[in-house]
Amino acid sequence: MHRGYLFFKYSFDFCAALLAVILLSPLLLLVAIAIKAEDGGEIIFRQKRTGRGGKKFFCYKFRSMTSARVRYNKHRRVIGDENPNVTKVGRVIRKLKIDELPQLFNILKGDMSIIGPRPLLPVFDRDYEDWEMIKFELRPGLTGLGQVRGNGYLSLYDRKYYDAYYAMHASLGLDIGIFFRTLGVILFGEKKFLKPVSEAEHRFLRREVKRNYTVPPETRAALRAAE
Repeated sequence: MHRGYLFFKYSFDFCAALLAVILLSPLLLLVAIAIKAEDGGEIIFRQKRTGRGGKKFFCYKFRSMTSARVRYNKHRRVIGDENPNVTKVGRVIRKLKIDELPQLFNILKGDMSIIGPRPLLPVFDRDYEDWEMIKFELRPGLTGLGQVRGNGYLSLYDRKYYDAYYAMHASLGLDIGIFFRTLGVILFGEKKFLKPVSEAEHRFLRREVKRNYTVPPETRAALRAAE
């Protein structure tokens, strides 16, 4: 991965996130008021995720559920809007992806990027195979390739494929394509863009990563460390 590209990418991320926070501040304030008015609960939901190099950080989202104490099954898809724990405001902001906007502050902090592999919960840390760990060479993204290829309609296996594929082939052209497809997902929904991955594609990517990438010892240690 070209260091010049990453320098440009992360510099652009900071400037774009700062501008977005300024321009979207009325919307952010309106959403915060709506969340508070509905049930008086917390506005921001913080959740520990695994980021670049296997390091942990707190990912920010607008709270969209009545409780954070939802039993989590890592083998199932993401929690759907039909879940009774999702609030009325939550259904709207989840559909429009507005619940993700507080991650702009994660970008300003240097935890995340605008586009990159999505960060998963630490509960997955010990499950990664070597070919998947290439995703930790990059900061996780507010949106990513898996998010514009079906996201919650994909299997976890396919979502991991798209994360690794992006890390292997990250480029300005790919970023621009993901950005515009993200707008399409917001307008038309995730299912419209569903693209499952064939087993042949999985095998090819695993071989490609194996030829070109070696997991840094510090990344492996961070993922294998007990929580």
